[in-house]
Amino acid sequence: MDAWLTRLEDGLDHLIHCSHVATPDQLSAMVAESAAMFGAGDATIFLADLQQRVLVPFDPEAGGGLHDRTPLKIDATLAGRAFQQMQRLSQSGTTPESDRAQVWLPLIDGVERVGVLGMTLPSTALADEAGMARLQRFASVTAELVVTKTAYGDSIVRVRRTQPMTLAAEVQWSLLPPLTFANHAVTVAGGLEPAYEVAGDSLDYAVDVGTAKFAVFDGMGHGIVSAQLISLVIAAYRNARRSGQSLVDTASHIEQAVNEVFRVESFATGLLCELDTANGVLTTLSAGHYAPLLLRDGRLVRELAIEPLLPLGLHSELGRSHDAAVTVEQLQPGDLLLLYTDGVVEARSPDGAFFGQERLVDLVTRNLAADLPAPETLRRVIHALLEHQAGHLDDDATLLLVEWHGPRGADGTPPPLSETGRRALDPGRQEG
Repeated sequence: MDAWLTRLEDGLDHLIHCSHVATPDQLSAMVAESAAMFGAGDATIFLADLQQRVLVPFDPEAGGGLHDRTPLKIDATLAGRAFQQMQRLSQSGTTPESDRAQVWLPLIDGVERVGVLGMTLPSTALADEAGMARLQRFASVTAELVVTKTAYGDSIVRVRRTQPMTLAAEVQWSLLPPLTFANHAVTVAGGLEPAYEVAGDSLDYAVDVGTAKFAVFDGMGHGIVSAQLISLVIAAYRNARRSGQSLVDTASHIEQAVNEVFRVESFATGLLCELDTANGVLTTLSAGHYAPLLLRDGRLVRELAIEPLLPLGLHSELGRSHDAAVTVEQLQPGDLLLLYTDGVVEARSPDGAFFGQERLVDLVTRNLAADLPAPETLRRVIHALLEHQAGHLDDDATLLLVEWHGPRGADGTPPPLSETGRRALDPGRQEG
């Protein structure tokens, strides 16, 4: 197999070399050409759509071949399972050539799931651990290229959309950070719906040395005006956060910006949090928003006790007199915080039943208990929310899940990675 390993390295080098001057629409052909150098057939990039229901081929105009270039359902295919579980999966005997196997590799940028890479390989190659490790490197480079090339054109963006997007949602998606992050200190996973119409909800976070700062916001109203409001809120939040301001000063900065532009005619609720990742001390401030839920050992401990201020935009002045509204909580290793907007718990079924906090917690804890990664847990929760309201939400719904892994050991050893981080660190392993 030494010759095959050499060809794998040559294919990877070729992909990296060609990518420097490639446009986004050329990525699919580059990957297929590079994969052919080590004997991989029909190499195809499949990207997750915004709602993460299907895996859409990035080369939709090409026909024939193993995949026939049609979208693959995430909840009903082997490719979808590879995406859900962030692991390599293979299946032998699915092609006319009996000596070849179909292989699906998760495309993961950091810990952000992008899609999957499908190809066929000689069945004997699957037993070569060194080769499979190099093959995952090829997939990792492909994932990073998908993410970086997205900024240079619209080809990738268009493929990931399965329906028209409103102008308000366009504004919102342009503001969002990557919806998944993990390191040895924390895991962060978020989700928003309705993906193609979201306007007033948003989330943001920043993980730096010794701290993780995160927030969710819910702007008044719907449509483009609400999107304008929340884009201002996010910009003001980042401006204050990047200036090193306290939570109270950050809230005051957002308040001032909203008042200056909207003149008390609009407002936004917000939940601002700061976690000391060295010792697990959580500081929170609520501006008319639901308090976060504290989950521990697979169950709800409580809703954190926070004295809410008025929503952002309704204060005449927000200053240091509100320091008492800042609360401090000591987390334990493995604790999870669940932040959400009213569109989650207040979603109604056709018969009028609320989705509710109890159902939300039950879905989160059951999926995490099944050892599913945090982003997959939120994907399933959001789909359950959509199903509860017959496929259409009347209000924006946003979720943010944050896990503190614990402090470093006395010798500086980091705490164990979360399931999300562990699978991203070793996505090439095959299970099942």
